Amino acid sequence: MNIHEYQAKQLLAGFGVAVPRGGVAYTPPEAESVAKDLGGPIWVVKSQIHAGGRGAGRFANNPDGAGGVRVVKSIDEVKESVSDMLGHVLVTKQTGTAGKEVKRVYIEEGCDIARELYLSVLIDRTTSRITLMASTEGGMDIEDVAEKTPEKILKVSIDPATGMLPYHARQLAFGLKLEGKQVNSAVKFMLALYDAFIKLDASLVEVNPLVVTGSGEIIALDAKMNFDDNALFRHKDIEELRDEDEEDPAELEAARHELNYIKLDGNIGCMVNGAGLAMSTMDIIKLYGGDPANFLDVGGGATKERVTTAFKLILSDSNVEGILVNIFGGIMRCDVIAEGVVAAAKEISLSVPLVVRLEGTNVELGKEILGASGLAIVSADDLADAAEKIVKAVKEA
Repeated sequence: MNIHEYQAKQLLAGFGVAVPRGGVAYTPPEAESVAKDLGGPIWVVKSQIHAGGRGAGRFANNPDGAGGVRVVKSIDEVKESVSDMLGHVLVTKQTGTAGKEVKRVYIEEGCDIARELYLSVLIDRTTSRITLMASTEGGMDIEDVAEKTPEKILKVSIDPATGMLPYHARQLAFGLKLEGKQVNSAVKFMLALYDAFIKLDASLVEVNPLVVTGSGEIIALDAKMNFDDNALFRHKDIEELRDEDEEDPAELEAARHELNYIKLDGNIGCMVNGAGLAMSTMDIIKLYGGDPANFLDVGGGATKERVTTAFKLILSDSNVEGILVNIFGGIMRCDVIAEGVVAAAKEISLSVPLVVRLEGTNVELGKEILGASGLAIVSADDLADAAEKIVKAVKEA
């Protein structure tokens, strides 16, 4: 689960992480009130959407205008900027051309910036450890830094037996070329950030930029937090921060039916049971020259109704030009999958190629159900055969 910048800063501040003062606003009058409470002479007005690159982004109704993050020097400019942002679609490199509508803004006090750095806490899947990653290249996309100047990325892995210790933070602080009181400020900041990461069951905390002020303080000028969905039952207060307007409607619908669905950019819909098999299915579609339109794992105990819902979710994507169903029936029975596929296809009048590969429990019964359906379903013998057939069918169609 993701949250907005202002929400991340509120959570981090509770653990002693230094952040600028600010307040959220949903209307220009609310923004004016926040700005007056903060005092001047400089304010920063920030669009709140779940996407990076807001400052460099542009609004769809005014592509030549200012972006989604603006530094202003008067209350009138605060109100003007907020009016420009609220209710308008902000397009950034992370939103795609569709952009996202801005429904709230964050008004923040100005900051005396001496240097901009990068800092994040994440789970390194290679080492299976929490890792702190830092760079002197603050304000830039860390992916670009990793590609062009990987030597500028510093990493420290934390032993779970000891947790993060002050020397870990000092190692990063010296690597970032901090000096004097900046080091002490950075150590305090990093230890607090790590504490928040652990206690809130976060999967990512990213501060970009991490700012060194003119007085030598270390402050989070921006903040991004992601959380492990499986741990949200322990954090009802965090779960309440969820903004469903920022999430894909199809993914939300899938979650309501206990389906694991993620929309992608391709044109071949996939319905599979098991996360590993789903990823393998997407890989082999790519191998045969196609592009998967989604990741969809129906799970090991899916019902006919859940399978029908899954099928509808796939076809709700207008980019889908063909569907591959790949089921290995262990706990999941092939006849249940077949019944769900047939029911959904008949209900929505299937008009795209459909290739089905079934193997395992009740496979022959499943194939009989598909064969007797009267639908134009192409049967496949194995996964490679299925991928080859669906890619060919989509290209010919």
